[in-house]
Amino acid sequence: MKAISYSRYGGPEVLAFGEVRDPKVGPDAVLVKVRAAAVNPVDWKAREGYLDGILAPVFPVVPGWDVSGVVVRPGAAVAEYDVGDEVIGYVREDFLSRGTFAEYVAAPVRTLARKPRNLTWEEAAGLPLAGLTAYQVLRRLLEVKQGETVLVHAAAGGVGSLAVQLGTHLGARVIGTASERNHDFVRGLGGEPVTYGEGLAERVRGLAPEGVDAVFDTVGGDALKVSANLLAPEGRLVSIADNDVVTYGGRYYFVRPDPGDLLHLSELAEQGVVGVHVDETFPLERAADAHRRSQEGRTRGKIVVTVDPEGEGA
Repeated sequence: MKAISYSRYGGPEVLAFGEVRDPKVGPDAVLVKVRAAAVNPVDWKAREGYLDGILAPVFPVVPGWDVSGVVVRPGAAVAEYDVGDEVIGYVREDFLSRGTFAEYVAAPVRTLARKPRNLTWEEAAGLPLAGLTAYQVLRRLLEVKQGETVLVHAAAGGVGSLAVQLGTHLGARVIGTASERNHDFVRGLGGEPVTYGEGLAERVRGLAPEGVDAVFDTVGGDALKVSANLLAPEGRLVSIADNDVVTYGGRYYFVRPDPGDLLHLSELAEQGVVGVHVDETFPLERAADAHRRSQEGRTRGKIVVTVDPEGEGA
């Protein structure tokens, strides 16, 4: 099959488009014909070796964890899916090798849920990792409750934009940091935008003089120190970007696959509670350009790689 792969760590230039071995489908997996695969910052961080301490690479590595596609072959132990089922997935394993930037992916059923019927393939591909991250942090770690005030950093980004929508759905007041060009976008999601950068603390205090009940950090660095000083008594702080959060009394979190959570997100999408904004799409052979675009760090919503539905492979 055709895929994007890399045989060593490095910049976008190590990504090559070409033939790789067809995936083998284990008993607890299904073979998915990929229609779209979203790009996430973790993809280029993994490609550059930043995750080497926790995820061993098996070269050549096919990158990508997000997928939308169609089941073409269930594994021998799979009763949940049939041929032709449309699915989405956060297809992460405990090593780097069999990713979603390919014509096909062998996806463990624990990573999948049915595709929201009202989303395009591109929108659906952008939901799993970002949506699961937002959902698990808001519901399980921050335990956001109705009437609370939540500060979401990078509120126009992939995770941030879904966190704004989910936080609002939970009945919280959501304040979101964003560049001025994205303020209307954040308002459209249900959030109250504030410009990040110098003076952020004062701007947030102007909206929440008593402090915020919870902070969802997707940026790290200086945002953590500012966030810690903005918390109300008993406030909670979680970061998905910087494990130094523990020095400020918060918690670092790495999203995990959960089919129940993913199905709930699919249902929320069908109910119109959450949507996915696709900022830009690239064909599979231009995945290196998609990585470059992601590394610029100015994405509104998601960047998605599309796969030719007529492509031949496994």
